[in-house]
Amino acid sequence: MKKRDICVVGLGYVGLPLVVEFGKHGPAMGFDTDERRIAELQKGIDANGELPKREIRQSKIRFTKDPSDIGSRNFVIVCVPTPIDRHKIPDLSHLESASELVGKHMAKGTIVVFESTVYPGVTEEICAPILERASGLTCGRDFKIGYSPERVNPADKEHTIPNIVKVVSGMDKATLNEVARVYSAIVKAGVYKAPSIKTAEAAKVIENIQRDLNIALMNELSLIFERLNLKTSEVLDAAATKWNFHRYYPGLVGGHCIGVDPYYLTHKALELGYHPRVILAGREINDNMSRHVVALAVRGLNQAGKVLKKSKALVMGVTFKENVADTRNSKIGDVITELKASGIKTVAFDPLLEGQEVHLGAPLLTEFDRVGKGYDVVVVGTPHQAFKRISLRTLKERMKRKPVIVDIREFYEREQAEKLGMTYFSL
Repeated sequence: MKKRDICVVGLGYVGLPLVVEFGKHGPAMGFDTDERRIAELQKGIDANGELPKREIRQSKIRFTKDPSDIGSRNFVIVCVPTPIDRHKIPDLSHLESASELVGKHMAKGTIVVFESTVYPGVTEEICAPILERASGLTCGRDFKIGYSPERVNPADKEHTIPNIVKVVSGMDKATLNEVARVYSAIVKAGVYKAPSIKTAEAAKVIENIQRDLNIALMNELSLIFERLNLKTSEVLDAAATKWNFHRYYPGLVGGHCIGVDPYYLTHKALELGYHPRVILAGREINDNMSRHVVALAVRGLNQAGKVLKKSKALVMGVTFKENVADTRNSKIGDVITELKASGIKTVAFDPLLEGQEVHLGAPLLTEFDRVGKGYDVVVVGTPHQAFKRISLRTLKERMKRKPVIVDIREFYEREQAEKLGMTYFSL
């Protein structure tokens, strides 16, 4: 059986944990075009804060920025971002560039596996031709392709790569079995062999569409229950007593997966002449929740008799997900934009972003001691565990009379806030 030498291309939230797992079982290579990222990883430093130095340094990994090194490996895994543009159209530029780079340097007999989220058909119809053109080799004869969707969940220490079933696929049966064999070495939970590459691509994208739609349903219910003067959390508590009720929560949907992936499938559906009404309706609801959060803040200020242009807001937690130091695609940024558009002076606070350069359109503080006083409204955006050290009483001390709190995910207790004389809103 041929020995497979691993190279992971792209060392972000997906690629780094993957190459580290392979490095625990034998020599592996990690490639990235970001020279600073490579220099840090060579010292065992993960700027994303996902992996500790000890775990990186104990793995047998050669980190490189030299693309010619890819040619020494015969199993290449591509883990690059697949975002959307400002028109919500899939942006495959990173994937196309990575395919071009890998193609220029790969050797005959290489298997190239893609992990990036795409719509069905991208691996075979876009990536494979680029690999052929750049390499001068023929797909299926000189090299093979496969697809294995990533399932990395940042900040989740339970659902890690070894503990999550890995979907694998290949362009033919032999490739499928080889891809399955390689991943089986690091995935204790086992692999699932998808019958085709397109099936695996579709499976990945609908995983996040399902979550997006379920959250959209909760968001719409919260809008209805608000008008009925009902607390959404209390309704969910009651409904969850039924054995087949699936509990989701209302909130802002940002990040690299749930708020992005649905547009990959809807893009392809529209190309095929089908208008995906349910998926796009869910996206519209979730994308508009930032405005609703600000509307709650404005309502509270109006009820308190305060002038918006003389009011000041503190937004706590601005990353796209709790306990993750990443602001990309964070909907809290939209909240800040809307607050400012309403004339409210806004300050952001997030202790996880210390040392990072972040552009939010508002001052960013990373130490609570520097937050100061004089706030009329506090928006608890991304509920980091670090906020457990900040009590409601402490928040109130930083606020003016008739304080308003918009606690998106009910991080604090409503009853306690109201006992302290705070006007409390949540989704």
